[in-house]
Amino acid sequence: MSKELLNALDTLEKEKGVKKEIVIEAMEAALVSAYKRNYDQAQNVEVEFDQNKGDMHVYAVKTVVEEALDPLLEVSLKDALQKNKAYEIGDTIKFEVTPKNFGRIAAQTAKQVILQRMREAERSVIYDKYIRYEDEIVTGEVERSDSRGNIYVNIGTIEALMSKRDQIPTEEYEAHQRIKVYVYKVENVKRGPQVFVSRSHPDLLKRLFENEVPELYDGTVEIVSIAREAGDRAKIAVRSNDDNIDPVGTCVGPRGQRVQTIVNELHGENMDIVEWKEDPAEFISNALNPADVLEVRFNPENDRECTVAVPDDQLSLAIGKKGQNVRLAARLTGFKIDIKSESEMPSYEDYLAEIAAAKEAALEPIIFYPQNDATDQE
Repeated sequence: MSKELLNALDTLEKEKGVKKEIVIEAMEAALVSAYKRNYDQAQNVEVEFDQNKGDMHVYAVKTVVEEALDPLLEVSLKDALQKNKAYEIGDTIKFEVTPKNFGRIAAQTAKQVILQRMREAERSVIYDKYIRYEDEIVTGEVERSDSRGNIYVNIGTIEALMSKRDQIPTEEYEAHQRIKVYVYKVENVKRGPQVFVSRSHPDLLKRLFENEVPELYDGTVEIVSIAREAGDRAKIAVRSNDDNIDPVGTCVGPRGQRVQTIVNELHGENMDIVEWKEDPAEFISNALNPADVLEVRFNPENDRECTVAVPDDQLSLAIGKKGQNVRLAARLTGFKIDIKSESEMPSYEDYLAEIAAAKEAALEPIIFYPQNDATDQE
Protein backbone atom coordinates (compact mmCIF):
# COMPACT_ATOMS: atom_id res chain seq x y z
CA MET A 1 0.00 0.00 0.00
CA SER A 2 2.84 2.38 0.80
CA LYS A 3 4.15 2.56 -2.76
CA GLU A 4 0.66 2.79 -4.24
CA LEU A 5 -0.22 5.63 -1.87
CA LEU A 6 2.90 7.60 -2.77
CA ASN A 7 2.17 7.09 -6.49
CA ALA A 8 -1.42 8.22 -6.00
CA LEU A 9 -0.27 11.40 -4.25
CA ASP A 10 2.19 12.15 -7.04
CA THR A 11 -0.49 11.59 -9.71
CA LEU A 12 -2.98 13.79 -7.89
CA GLU A 13 -0.45 16.59 -7.71
CA LYS A 14 0.72 16.35 -11.33
CA GLU A 15 -2.59 15.73 -13.08
CA LYS A 16 -5.07 17.54 -10.84
CA GLY A 17 -2.86 20.26 -9.42
CA VAL A 18 -3.61 19.33 -5.79
CA LYS A 19 -0.59 19.88 -3.55
CA LYS A 20 0.67 16.73 -1.85
CA GLU A 21 0.98 18.53 1.48
CA ILE A 22 -2.72 19.45 1.47
CA VAL A 23 -3.77 15.85 0.87
CA ILE A 24 -1.41 14.52 3.57
CA GLU A 25 -2.77 17.02 6.08
CA ALA A 26 -6.33 15.93 5.26
CA MET A 27 -5.37 12.23 5.55
CA GLU A 28 -3.75 12.74 8.94
CA ALA A 29 -6.87 14.51 10.28
CA ALA A 30 -9.13 11.78 8.87
CA LEU A 31 -6.98 9.04 10.38
CA VAL A 32 -7.17 10.62 13.84
CA SER A 33 -10.96 10.32 13.66
CA ALA A 34 -10.73 6.80 12.24
CA TYR A 35 -8.40 5.69 15.05
CA LYS A 36 -10.66 7.06 17.79
CA ARG A 37 -13.74 5.56 16.16
CA ASN A 38 -12.32 2.10 15.48
CA TYR A 39 -10.37 1.67 18.70
CA ASP A 40 -12.74 3.50 21.02
CA GLN A 41 -9.96 5.75 22.24
CA ALA A 42 -10.50 9.19 23.75
CA GLN A 43 -6.90 10.22 24.29
CA ASN A 44 -5.17 13.05 22.47
CA VAL A 45 -3.56 11.44 19.43
CA GLU A 46 -1.73 12.54 16.31
CA VAL A 47 -1.13 10.70 13.06
CA GLU A 48 2.03 11.30 11.10
CA PHE A 49 2.65 10.23 7.52
CA ASP A 50 6.14 9.16 6.49
CA GLN A 51 6.55 10.69 3.01
CA ASN A 52 9.60 8.53 2.30
CA LYS A 53 8.09 5.13 3.11
CA GLY A 54 4.37 5.92 2.88
CA ASP A 55 3.70 4.55 6.36
CA MET A 56 1.26 5.91 8.95
CA HIS A 57 2.17 6.21 12.62
CA VAL A 58 -0.20 6.97 15.50
CA TYR A 59 1.09 8.81 18.56
CA ALA A 60 -0.59 9.43 21.90
CA VAL A 61 0.26 12.95 23.03
CA LYS A 62 0.54 13.31 26.83
CA THR A 63 1.30 16.28 29.06
CA VAL A 64 4.02 16.06 31.71
CA VAL A 65 2.56 16.65 35.21
CA GLU A 66 3.78 16.16 38.76
CA GLU A 67 1.49 13.17 39.29
CA ALA A 68 -0.58 11.65 36.47
CA LEU A 69 -4.28 11.36 37.31
CA ASP A 70 -5.45 10.54 33.77
CA PRO A 71 -3.02 8.07 32.13
CA LEU A 72 -4.64 8.68 28.70
CA LEU A 73 -3.73 12.34 28.69
CA GLU A 74 -0.97 12.73 31.29
CA VAL A 75 2.43 11.31 32.19
CA SER A 76 4.16 11.84 35.53
CA LEU A 77 7.37 13.84 35.66
CA LYS A 78 9.10 10.78 37.13
CA ASP A 79 8.23 8.60 34.13
CA ALA A 80 9.03 11.40 31.71
CA LEU A 81 12.51 11.85 33.14
CA GLN A 82 13.21 8.16 32.58
CA LYS A 83 12.75 8.81 28.83
CA ASN A 84 14.66 12.06 28.75
CA LYS A 85 16.08 14.08 31.64
CA ALA A 86 15.34 17.33 29.80
CA TYR A 87 11.56 17.07 30.23
CA GLU A 88 9.80 19.55 32.51
CA ILE A 89 6.26 19.95 33.79
CA GLY A 90 4.03 21.26 30.99
CA ASP A 91 5.96 19.60 28.18
CA THR A 92 4.25 17.14 25.84
CA ILE A 93 5.56 13.68 24.96
CA LYS A 94 4.54 11.49 22.02
CA PHE A 95 4.15 7.75 22.57
CA GLU A 96 3.66 5.58 19.51
CA VAL A 97 0.45 3.56 19.79
CA THR A 98 0.04 2.38 16.20
CA PRO A 99 -2.15 -0.77 16.25
CA LYS A 100 -0.91 -3.83 14.37
CA ASN A 101 -3.85 -3.87 11.97
CA PHE A 102 -3.95 -0.09 11.50
CA GLY A 103 -2.56 -0.41 7.96
CA ARG A 104 -5.90 -1.66 6.61
CA ILE A 105 -7.82 1.24 8.16
CA ALA A 106 -5.15 3.68 7.00
CA ALA A 107 -5.33 2.41 3.42
CA GLN A 108 -9.12 2.64 3.32
CA THR A 109 -9.14 6.13 4.84
CA ALA A 110 -6.37 7.36 2.54
CA LYS A 111 -8.28 6.10 -0.49
CA GLN A 112 -11.42 7.95 0.59
CA VAL A 113 -9.51 11.18 1.17
CA ILE A 114 -7.73 10.97 -2.18
CA LEU A 115 -10.97 10.29 -4.06
CA GLN A 116 -12.61 13.20 -2.28
CA ARG A 117 -9.73 15.51 -3.17
CA MET A 118 -9.86 14.33 -6.77
CA ARG A 119 -13.56 15.17 -6.96
CA GLU A 120 -12.94 18.57 -5.40
CA ALA A 121 -10.10 19.22 -7.85
CA GLU A 122 -12.28 18.29 -10.82
CA ARG A 123 -15.05 20.57 -9.53
CA SER A 124 -12.56 23.37 -9.08
CA VAL A 125 -11.31 22.96 -12.66
CA ILE A 126 -14.89 23.08 -14.00
CA TYR A 127 -15.75 26.09 -11.84
CA ASP A 128 -12.61 27.97 -12.92
CA LYS A 129 -13.45 27.22 -16.53
CA TYR A 130 -17.05 28.45 -16.46
CA ILE A 131 -16.72 31.39 -14.09
CA ARG A 132 -14.92 33.09 -16.99
CA TYR A 133 -18.12 32.80 -19.05
CA GLU A 134 -20.27 34.55 -16.46
CA ASP A 135 -22.02 37.55 -18.07
CA GLU A 136 -21.28 36.17 -21.54
CA ILE A 137 -23.14 34.30 -24.30
CA VAL A 138 -22.34 30.65 -25.02
CA THR A 139 -23.80 28.20 -27.52
CA GLY A 140 -25.12 24.95 -26.10
CA GLU A 141 -27.23 21.93 -26.95
CA VAL A 142 -30.56 21.20 -25.32
CA GLU A 143 -30.20 17.93 -23.40
CA ARG A 144 -33.41 17.35 -21.49
CA SER A 145 -36.21 18.86 -19.41
CA ASP A 146 -37.61 17.96 -16.01
CA SER A 147 -41.10 17.82 -14.49
CA ARG A 148 -40.87 21.44 -13.30
CA GLY A 149 -40.25 22.72 -16.81
CA ASN A 150 -36.53 23.38 -16.35
CA ILE A 151 -34.33 22.90 -19.42
CA TYR A 152 -30.79 21.50 -19.19
CA VAL A 153 -28.34 22.78 -21.78
CA ASN A 154 -25.02 21.08 -22.47
CA ILE A 155 -22.40 23.84 -22.79
CA GLY A 156 -19.29 21.67 -22.85
CA THR A 157 -18.39 19.62 -19.79
CA ILE A 158 -21.42 20.57 -17.74
CA GLU A 159 -25.20 20.78 -17.99
CA ALA A 160 -26.38 24.35 -17.41
CA LEU A 161 -29.80 24.99 -15.90
CA MET A 162 -32.34 27.19 -17.69
CA SER A 163 -35.31 27.64 -15.37
CA LYS A 164 -38.86 28.30 -16.53
CA ARG A 165 -38.53 32.04 -15.92
CA ASP A 166 -35.30 32.14 -17.94
CA GLN A 167 -37.00 30.70 -21.02
CA ILE A 168 -38.72 32.69 -23.74
CA PRO A 169 -42.45 31.86 -23.41
CA THR A 170 -42.97 31.68 -27.17
CA GLU A 171 -40.11 29.22 -27.74
CA GLU A 172 -40.20 25.43 -27.60
CA TYR A 173 -36.97 23.58 -26.86
CA GLU A 174 -36.27 20.17 -28.33
CA ALA A 175 -33.50 17.68 -27.55
CA HIS A 176 -30.26 18.28 -29.50
CA GLN A 177 -31.41 21.77 -30.52
CA ARG A 178 -28.50 24.25 -30.49
CA ILE A 179 -29.26 27.59 -28.85
CA LYS A 180 -27.43 30.67 -27.63
CA VAL A 181 -27.81 31.31 -23.90
CA TYR A 182 -26.63 33.99 -21.50
CA VAL A 183 -24.61 32.79 -18.47
CA TYR A 184 -25.79 34.97 -15.60
CA LYS A 185 -24.54 32.99 -12.59
CA VAL A 186 -21.92 30.34 -11.79
CA GLU A 187 -21.92 28.78 -8.31
CA ASN A 188 -19.52 26.37 -6.64
CA VAL A 189 -21.70 24.32 -4.29
CA LYS A 190 -21.14 21.05 -2.41
CA ARG A 191 -22.53 18.83 -5.13
CA GLY A 192 -20.37 20.57 -7.72
CA PRO A 193 -20.36 23.69 -9.89
CA GLN A 194 -23.72 24.89 -11.18
CA VAL A 195 -24.18 27.15 -14.19
CA PHE A 196 -27.39 29.13 -14.68
CA VAL A 197 -28.29 30.36 -18.16
CA SER A 198 -31.09 32.40 -19.66
CA ARG A 199 -32.80 33.28 -22.93
CA SER A 200 -35.04 35.92 -21.32
CA HIS A 201 -32.40 37.99 -19.49
CA PRO A 202 -32.07 41.61 -20.78
CA ASP A 203 -28.29 41.24 -20.92
CA LEU A 204 -28.66 38.47 -23.52
CA LEU A 205 -29.94 41.22 -25.80
CA LYS A 206 -27.03 43.46 -24.86
CA ARG A 207 -24.45 40.80 -25.70
CA LEU A 208 -26.18 39.92 -28.98
CA PHE A 209 -26.02 43.55 -30.06
CA GLU A 210 -22.36 43.79 -29.03
CA ASN A 211 -21.61 40.76 -31.22
CA GLU A 212 -23.35 42.37 -34.22
CA VAL A 213 -22.38 46.02 -33.76
CA PRO A 214 -18.61 46.71 -33.63
CA GLU A 215 -19.27 50.26 -32.40
CA LEU A 216 -20.90 48.83 -29.27
CA TYR A 217 -18.03 46.46 -28.67
CA ASP A 218 -15.38 49.20 -28.90
CA GLY A 219 -17.42 51.71 -26.86
CA THR A 220 -18.16 54.27 -29.58
CA VAL A 221 -21.87 53.56 -29.08
CA GLU A 222 -23.25 52.53 -25.69
CA ILE A 223 -26.38 50.72 -24.54
CA VAL A 224 -27.74 52.73 -21.61
CA SER A 225 -30.76 50.65 -20.64
CA ILE A 226 -32.92 47.75 -21.80
CA ALA A 227 -36.54 46.90 -21.08
CA ARG A 228 -37.68 43.56 -22.36
CA GLU A 229 -40.68 41.26 -22.40
CA ALA A 230 -38.90 38.23 -23.79
CA GLY A 231 -40.30 36.76 -26.97
CA ASP A 232 -42.60 39.69 -27.66
CA ARG A 233 -40.98 43.12 -27.55
CA ALA A 234 -37.97 45.00 -26.25
CA LYS A 235 -36.86 48.63 -26.03
CA ILE A 236 -33.18 49.54 -26.10
CA ALA A 237 -31.84 53.00 -25.28
CA VAL A 238 -28.51 53.85 -26.92
CA ARG A 239 -26.23 56.85 -27.05
CA SER A 240 -23.15 57.79 -29.05
CA ASN A 241 -19.83 58.93 -27.65
CA ASP A 242 -19.00 60.40 -31.05
CA ASP A 243 -21.10 63.33 -32.32
CA ASN A 244 -20.61 62.16 -35.90
CA ILE A 245 -22.18 58.73 -35.33
CA ASP A 246 -25.93 58.10 -35.15
CA PRO A 247 -26.39 55.51 -32.36
CA VAL A 248 -29.80 54.28 -33.53
CA GLY A 249 -28.80 53.93 -37.18
CA THR A 250 -25.58 52.19 -36.17
CA CYS A 251 -27.47 49.54 -34.17
CA VAL A 252 -30.12 49.06 -36.84
CA GLY A 253 -27.44 48.61 -39.50
CA PRO A 254 -27.61 48.96 -43.30
CA ARG A 255 -31.14 48.05 -44.41
CA GLY A 256 -31.79 46.84 -40.87
CA GLN A 257 -29.42 43.89 -41.25
CA ARG A 258 -27.84 44.11 -37.80
CA VAL A 259 -31.07 44.29 -35.82
CA GLN A 260 -32.71 41.70 -38.09
CA THR A 261 -30.02 39.17 -37.20
CA ILE A 262 -30.92 39.58 -33.54
CA VAL A 263 -34.65 39.44 -34.24
CA ASN A 264 -34.10 36.16 -36.10
CA GLU A 265 -32.04 34.74 -33.23
CA LEU A 266 -34.91 35.55 -30.85
CA HIS A 267 -37.52 34.19 -33.25
CA GLY A 268 -39.31 37.41 -34.09
CA GLU A 269 -39.02 39.47 -30.91
CA ASN A 270 -39.74 43.10 -31.89
CA MET A 271 -37.04 45.70 -31.22
CA ASP A 272 -37.52 49.41 -30.56
CA ILE A 273 -34.13 51.14 -30.59
CA VAL A 274 -34.35 54.70 -29.26
CA GLU A 275 -31.80 57.40 -28.56
CA TRP A 276 -30.99 58.14 -24.94
CA LYS A 277 -31.15 61.81 -24.03
CA GLU A 278 -29.88 63.61 -20.96
CA ASP A 279 -33.08 65.67 -20.89
CA PRO A 280 -35.67 63.37 -19.25
CA ALA A 281 -38.54 64.83 -21.29
CA GLU A 282 -36.76 64.06 -24.56
CA PHE A 283 -35.79 60.58 -23.38
CA ILE A 284 -39.37 59.78 -22.34
CA SER A 285 -40.65 61.05 -25.69
CA ASN A 286 -38.20 58.79 -27.52
CA ALA A 287 -39.04 55.82 -25.29
CA LEU A 288 -42.74 56.04 -26.21
CA ASN A 289 -41.92 55.49 -29.87
CA PRO A 290 -43.77 54.89 -32.22
CA ALA A 291 -46.28 57.35 -30.69
CA ASP A 292 -45.77 61.12 -31.04
CA VAL A 293 -45.49 62.99 -27.75
CA LEU A 294 -46.91 66.52 -27.49
CA GLU A 295 -45.98 67.35 -23.90
CA VAL A 296 -44.30 65.86 -20.84
CA ARG A 297 -45.25 67.25 -17.43
CA PHE A 298 -43.30 66.26 -14.33
CA ASN A 299 -44.92 65.93 -10.94
CA PRO A 300 -43.45 68.70 -8.73
CA GLU A 301 -44.03 66.45 -5.70
CA ASN A 302 -42.18 63.48 -7.24
CA ASP A 303 -39.58 64.06 -9.94
CA ARG A 304 -39.79 60.41 -11.07
CA GLU A 305 -43.45 60.71 -12.09
CA CYS A 306 -44.80 62.42 -15.19
CA THR A 307 -47.91 62.83 -17.31
CA VAL A 308 -47.53 62.63 -21.10
CA ALA A 309 -49.93 64.11 -23.66
CA VAL A 310 -50.27 62.45 -27.07
CA PRO A 311 -52.55 63.16 -30.06
CA ASP A 312 -56.07 61.86 -29.54
CA ASP A 313 -55.73 59.37 -32.37
CA GLN A 314 -52.48 57.94 -30.93
CA LEU A 315 -53.59 57.25 -27.37
CA SER A 316 -53.94 53.50 -27.93
CA LEU A 317 -50.64 53.45 -29.84
CA ALA A 318 -48.83 55.18 -26.97
CA ILE A 319 -50.31 52.83 -24.38
CA GLY A 320 -49.79 49.76 -26.54
CA LYS A 321 -51.44 46.36 -26.51
CA LYS A 322 -52.35 45.56 -22.89
CA GLY A 323 -50.28 48.59 -21.84
CA GLN A 324 -47.05 47.11 -23.16
CA ASN A 325 -45.63 50.22 -24.85
CA VAL A 326 -45.97 52.52 -21.87
CA ARG A 327 -44.91 49.74 -19.48
CA LEU A 328 -41.67 49.14 -21.37
CA ALA A 329 -41.07 52.89 -21.71
CA ALA A 330 -41.45 53.30 -17.95
CA ARG A 331 -38.96 50.50 -17.27
CA LEU A 332 -36.56 51.86 -19.87
CA THR A 333 -36.54 55.40 -18.46
CA GLY A 334 -37.14 54.68 -14.77
CA PHE A 335 -40.12 57.07 -14.68
CA LYS A 336 -43.73 56.39 -13.74
CA ILE A 337 -45.61 57.50 -16.87
CA ASP A 338 -49.29 58.43 -17.09
CA ILE A 339 -50.60 58.74 -20.66
CA LYS A 340 -53.38 61.17 -21.57
CA SER A 341 -54.84 62.21 -24.92
CA GLU A 342 -54.46 65.84 -25.95
CA SER A 343 -58.13 66.56 -25.28
CA GLU A 344 -57.99 64.96 -21.82
CA MET A 345 -54.84 66.77 -20.74
CA PRO A 346 -55.84 69.35 -18.09
CA SER A 347 -54.47 72.86 -18.00
CA TYR A 348 -51.28 73.26 -16.04
CA GLU A 349 -53.15 74.97 -13.20
CA ASP A 350 -55.72 72.15 -13.02
CA TYR A 351 -52.85 69.64 -13.21
CA LEU A 352 -51.19 71.19 -10.15
CA ALA A 353 -54.55 71.28 -8.37
CA GLU A 354 -55.06 67.56 -9.03
CA ILE A 355 -51.62 66.80 -7.59
CA ALA A 356 -52.30 68.91 -4.51
CA ALA A 357 -55.67 67.21 -3.98
CA ALA A 358 -54.13 63.77 -4.31
CA LYS A 359 -51.41 64.70 -1.82
CA GLU A 360 -53.96 66.07 0.65
CA ALA A 361 -56.08 62.94 0.36
CA ALA A 362 -53.04 60.77 1.02
CA LEU A 363 -52.15 62.79 4.14
CA GLU A 364 -55.70 62.97 5.51
CA PRO A 365 -55.83 60.97 8.77
CA ILE A 366 -58.16 58.03 9.11
CA ILE A 367 -60.29 58.46 12.21
CA PHE A 368 -61.69 55.45 14.05
CA TYR A 369 -64.72 56.14 16.22
CA PRO A 370 -64.97 53.88 19.29
CA GLN A 371 -68.15 51.91 19.61
CA ASN A 372 -70.47 52.73 22.46
CA ASP A 373 -71.09 49.39 24.15
CA ALA A 374 -74.09 50.71 26.07
CA THR A 375 -75.75 52.00 22.91
CA ASP A 376 -75.06 48.73 21.13
CA GLN A 377 -76.72 46.82 23.91
CA GLU A 378 -79.78 48.98 23.69
